[in-house]
Amino acid sequence: MAPSLSPTRSHHVAVIGAGAAGLVAARELRREGHSVVVFERQKQVGGTWIYTDHVETDPLSVDPNRTVVHSSVYASLRTNLPRECMGYLEFPLVVRSGDPRRFPSHGEVLAYLQDFAKEFAIEEVIRFETAVERVSPAKEGGNGKWRVESTETEKRVRRDEVYDAVVVCSGHYIEPRLADVPGISSWPGKEMHSHNYRIPEPFKHQVVVLIGNSASAVDISRDIAGHAKEVHVAGRSNAADTFIKQPGYSNLWMHSMIDRVHEDGSVDFQNGKTILVDVIMHCTGYKYHYPFLETNGSVTVVDNRVGPLYKDVFPPALAPYLSFIGIPSQEDMMKDIKSFYATLEAQGIPKRYTHRTQFEYNDWLASQCGCSEKEQWRKEMYLTTGVRKKAHPETYRDEWEDHHLVSQAYQDFSLYTLTCNM
Repeated sequence: MAPSLSPTRSHHVAVIGAGAAGLVAARELRREGHSVVVFERQKQVGGTWIYTDHVETDPLSVDPNRTVVHSSVYASLRTNLPRECMGYLEFPLVVRSGDPRRFPSHGEVLAYLQDFAKEFAIEEVIRFETAVERVSPAKEGGNGKWRVESTETEKRVRRDEVYDAVVVCSGHYIEPRLADVPGISSWPGKEMHSHNYRIPEPFKHQVVVLIGNSASAVDISRDIAGHAKEVHVAGRSNAADTFIKQPGYSNLWMHSMIDRVHEDGSVDFQNGKTILVDVIMHCTGYKYHYPFLETNGSVTVVDNRVGPLYKDVFPPALAPYLSFIGIPSQEDMMKDIKSFYATLEAQGIPKRYTHRTQFEYNDWLASQCGCSEKEQWRKEMYLTTGVRKKAHPETYRDEWEDHHLVSQAYQDFSLYTLTCNM
C-alpha cells in the first residue's frame, strides 16, 4: 500500500501558485494545522486573473527562449459565469471593486482573490516573485519527501528545500495549443495565439480569421469586429458546409475549419470559400505544462491528459497525498483510473477532455471532505447560463431570467456570512 499523510501531525507543504486554486489549497492546509509555503512568480496573488498589457515577443508563444507573460486576460474580458457560481463556498463573490454586474470584469475577480488572501492571512506565507525551477523526489525510492528548488528573482536568492508534500496549482493558461493548418509555413500573414491578444485597435481595417469555438473565440471575434474590416471564425466542430453571418454584425461570419492556406495570403475553408487574410489567430486553448516537475515517468501528459490521476488529483504512485480524508490504496486508485479512462474511450471522448469537471465529480469531492453537495441553485444556474450563452452570445451576460436562483444564492450567502461572523 502506498504511504499516506497522517492527519494527526503537521506536515511541511509547498503550494506552487497563488491563483484561485493555490490560495484555497493554502487556506485548507493551514486549517488542518499544516505548515505551508506558497511559491508565486508574480508580484501579487491572482494568477491568470492578473491583467497586463504586455504580450510576448513571439505572437505564437512557441519560441522556448521568449520571455513568458503569465497572463492571457484581454482588456474587455468578463466572466462567462455569473458571480454567484464562482465564489468559494464560505466567501461569496459579492460586489467588491465597483463592478456590480453579475458577469463582472477580470478586475473584479482579481479584487475578490486579493480580498480572500487578506481575509485568511494567506499572503504571510507567500513568496512573491519566486520561480520554482525544479520539483523532484528528495530521495531515490525514499520516504516520499520532495525537493523544491526555487529562485527569488528580484533578490536573486536561490533555495533548495525539502517538503513533505507538494501541491501543484500553477494553472494551464500559459503554453498555447495551436491548430494544424496545412500550408501555414509559407503563408505570409501574421499568425498569433489569443494568449497575446489584449485590445482590438491593432486589427483596424484588417481581415482576421480566428480558429476556435470556445469562449475566447466568441469574445474576441466580437471585440475585433468593431474595428476590423472582416472577421471570420473557423471551428473544427462546425459542419463542413458552415457559412453563417452572425446576427447583429455586417462583418462577422462563422465557417467550417480551414482547409489550407496559400503563399498569396489566401485561406481556403472546408465550405469552399476562399478569403484573402491578414491575420490568423489561434483561439485553441492551452497545454498542461509542468517543466519543473520530475516524477520519473509516474506522471505524464499525453494528448493534454495529465495522468494517471485518481479523481483528477492524485497520482497513485506518488503518495503521500495532499488530503486528510480516507485515502484508498494505490491498487484501488489505479483500478478507478482505468475504469474512468475506459468509460471515456467507450463514449468516444478524446483524452484532452479528461479534466472537464462534472457535477458528480464535484459532489464526490465534497462528500470526501465532509461538505454538503453543490447547492441545487448553483447547478441550475450553471446549466441555464450554458444554454443562454449558446442561444444569445451577445446578451447573455446582461439579460437573464433566473432571478429566483439569484435570490436563493443570496439567501445562502447570508448564512455563510452569519456562520463566519459567529
